[in-house]
Amino acid sequence: MKSIEEKRAEFRKLHQSGCFAIPNPWDIGSAKYLQHLGFKAIATTSAGFAFSRGLSDGSVKRDDMIAHIRELVEATDIPVNADFENGYADEPNWCAENARLCAETGVAGLSIEDATDRKEKQIYDVDLAVERIHAVREALHGTDVLLVGRAEGFLVGKENIYQVIKRLVAYSEAGADCLYAPGFKERDHIKAIVECVAPKPSNILIGGSNGLTMKDAESLGARRVSVGGAFARAAWGGFIRSAKELIERGTFDELANAAPYSELQKLFNH
Repeated sequence: MKSIEEKRAEFRKLHQSGCFAIPNPWDIGSAKYLQHLGFKAIATTSAGFAFSRGLSDGSVKRDDMIAHIRELVEATDIPVNADFENGYADEPNWCAENARLCAETGVAGLSIEDATDRKEKQIYDVDLAVERIHAVREALHGTDVLLVGRAEGFLVGKENIYQVIKRLVAYSEAGADCLYAPGFKERDHIKAIVECVAPKPSNILIGGSNGLTMKDAESLGARRVSVGGAFARAAWGGFIRSAKELIERGTFDELANAAPYSELQKLFNH
């Protein structure tokens, strides 16, 4: 197994040039399979893990999420980026302390969102959001953990691209190593986001068939592409279709698309 330091160094090198896919497993098995396919890094998904626990996204407690992140780090030999939501705290120092605990799992990177996960006020004020990024950056000093600053305003329908870009630039200046604004699908928007924080790397989300490919992402200047909870939702889709077919029609046609038992047995029999 590679050391934590080796995986963190590999992860930073991936962000220096080109464009790589960083898919999102939701449990040990899916993480191991993604490594088996040859992906160079993976990222946790808060939504995918929450659904696997019978919870809504944002409902998993800090300690449960840290335990989940640790098990993916220990089960694989490639860098893991933690979707650490809003750091599980509002106040910058507590957010930083939680990020430090996350770093202790051995992650190569972690992301901090500016979404509050509260209906009454969905996005932190810019000044507070910047303080939070700065505090986390200080807490990670000396660890070589890559910090991703996430601007969620467009995704939750509260901010336009100009407001998001202002946030991304501020997060970059506060110490974020990589910038991420999920929700954008228009090529001009993605290009503008990439250019506003260059030469720092940008992450984009492609969570479905929207006409964009990995080649498109690279041509637009993105450094990495994640799928969020999409792989988990795809698995749920197959399960839901099969279960509904059985309860509603008493047939098993959907199971024709199931992964072969022998293939999974071979993969995990080591």
